[in-house]
Amino acid sequence: MKFPSLWLTEYERSGFVRSPRYKESITYFKQFESKTRYAKMIRIGVSPQGRPIECLIVAKGKEFTSAKAINSGKAVVLIQNGIHAGEIEGKDACMLLLRDILITKEKFHLLKNLILIVIPILNVDGHERISEYNRPNQNGPIEMGWRTNSHNLNLNRDYMKADSSEIRSFLRLFNDWLPDFFIDNHTTNGADYQYHITYALEKSVNMDAHLSNWGKEIFLPPLITAVESDGFLTAPYIQFKNSTIESGIIDSHAIPRLSTGYTAVQNRLGLLVETHSLKPYENRVRSTFSMNVAALEILNEQFRSLKSVNKKADKISKTIGSVPIRIELKDRANSFNFKGFKSLYEQSPITGTNVVRYSTEPITQKIPIYDLLEITRSIEVPRGYLIPKEFGTIVEILSLHGIIVEQLNQKKKITVEEYSFQDIHFLQKPYEGRMCANVRCSSEQKKITFPIGTFLVKTNQRTNRVIVNLLEPEAPDSFVSWGFFHSFFERKEYAEAYVMEPIARTMLENNEQLRSEFMTMLNDEHFRNDPEARLDFFYQRSPYFDSKEKIYPIYRMI
Repeated sequence: MKFPSLWLTEYERSGFVRSPRYKESITYFKQFESKTRYAKMIRIGVSPQGRPIECLIVAKGKEFTSAKAINSGKAVVLIQNGIHAGEIEGKDACMLLLRDILITKEKFHLLKNLILIVIPILNVDGHERISEYNRPNQNGPIEMGWRTNSHNLNLNRDYMKADSSEIRSFLRLFNDWLPDFFIDNHTTNGADYQYHITYALEKSVNMDAHLSNWGKEIFLPPLITAVESDGFLTAPYIQFKNSTIESGIIDSHAIPRLSTGYTAVQNRLGLLVETHSLKPYENRVRSTFSMNVAALEILNEQFRSLKSVNKKADKISKTIGSVPIRIELKDRANSFNFKGFKSLYEQSPITGTNVVRYSTEPITQKIPIYDLLEITRSIEVPRGYLIPKEFGTIVEILSLHGIIVEQLNQKKKITVEEYSFQDIHFLQKPYEGRMCANVRCSSEQKKITFPIGTFLVKTNQRTNRVIVNLLEPEAPDSFVSWGFFHSFFERKEYAEAYVMEPIARTMLENNEQLRSEFMTMLNDEHFRNDPEARLDFFYQRSPYFDSKEKIYPIYRMI
C-alpha cells in the first residue's frame, strides 16, 4: 500500500541494513502523534546521560491515561524494544507495525479491543553508544547500539533491585498502567541453526496456573501457526545444556530479575521474542514484525478471556498460601527434533582446542529438551512484613513495584518471626555492580514492640509474589541476595582476649550447662585447635555480645 515518503523508514531507505539513531527514531514515532488522532507520546523518564525515555500510547478511543484505559474495558499491551540496544529490530518492526495500524489502516482493526503502549528504545544511552563492532556475532544492522546502559548495567537483570533510572522509569509506567500482556523484543546469539525466531512464555511453577494454562493453550498454538505461515521457522528459546547440541537444550523459567520473569510475578504473561543474530537484519525485522502482529491478533480476539484470567490471578494472589522462590530443572528430559546445520570441529592453533564450524547443510536431529521443572523451595506467606523506618530506601523500591506500604501510627507489640543469617556465601566477582550473596536462615518467634513510623507491608495484595521475592532473604532476587543488607553480616564490636578470658573462666565455673556444652564442643578438632573460636564461644553467650549480629532487620508477622 502506498504512503507519503515521510513514512518510509531508515530501515527501508537503506535497503534493510540500517536502523536510525535515537533522534531520528523518536522523531519518527512522534509523527504518529502529530499526524493522527490516535497516538500520544509521553516521557516516562530520563537516562543517566540526560536523554528522554519516551513511549507512545496508541488507542482508537484516545484512552491516553491509565484511568481511561481501565474504564474502556480493552486490554492494554506493552511492547518493549531496545532494552539491549544492540538488539534493535523490535524498534524498526514497531515502526512498520504502527504505520500499518495508523497510516495505511491495514491493521487498524487491532485497536478495536486493544490499547498499545510502545517503548521504542528503553536503553537510550546504550542505543547511542553505536558502532559497527558492538556485536561480533550479529549480522547487521550496519551500526548498532550497546548491550548495557551508560552505567554499564544490563537492564534485563534489574527489574527487581531497580538500580537504574531506566528500569525505575519502566516500573512506574508498568504499575501505573498494569498492562494485560507484555512483549519484549530481543535478538539471541550462540549456535547456528535454522530457526528464524524463538520465543518463551513463563510456566505455572513461577506464576499463576490459570495464566500459564491460558498462554499454553489459548495463545501459543495460534501464535506459532501464524508466524510459521509467514515463512519463519520457530522454536522455544534455545539455551544449550552444555556446550554441544547433542547435550540438549533447556526450556526453563525466568527468575524475576528478567523481564518476563518479572511480569510473571506481577501476574501477567510476557512474551519473549528472540530473533537469531546470524540471520540478515531484514529477516530479523520481518520475523519480529510477524510475531508481534500475530500476538496482537490473538490478544485482540481473546481480550475478554485474557482480562478475565488476569483478574482471577490477581484475586488468587491476595490470599496465596505459599510462593516458590527456588525452582530447578529435573534431570529427566523429553525429546526435541532440532533443526540445525551440519557442523564439525577443527583443531584451532589459536585456542589449542577444537572449535565448532557450521556448514549451510540443514539437518534435523533428535536431542533432549530439559523442560520439566520442580519447586525446591517455597515460602509460606506471612500476614505481613514489618520494616524499621530507617529503611526508607527499601520502601521506595517496594512502591515502584506497585506494593502498598503503610506505617504504624502508634507503637505496637507484635508476635513476629525473626530471621538470623546462618550460612553466607558470596559470588566470586561482582555481578551487575553488586557482590551478590546466597544465604541460609534460621528463624525464631519473638514479641517485639515496634515504634510509630514502622513500615507495614500487608500480604493481602495482588503483588504478593513480588513482595515475597524481594523480602525473603533466601530468594535469589531478594534485597538480601542483591547486597542491600551486607552490613548486617558483619560483626561491629569485639572483646579483646585479655578482657574476655577472665570473664569466660567465670562463666565456665558458674554455669554447669554451659560447661557441658563447651566440653562437648572440644571433641571437634577444628574447634579445639582454634583459640579464637573457643573464646568466641563464651563471648557469644555473654551479655556483651551484640544481640543484633547477623539478624535480618525485616520481620515476618505471624
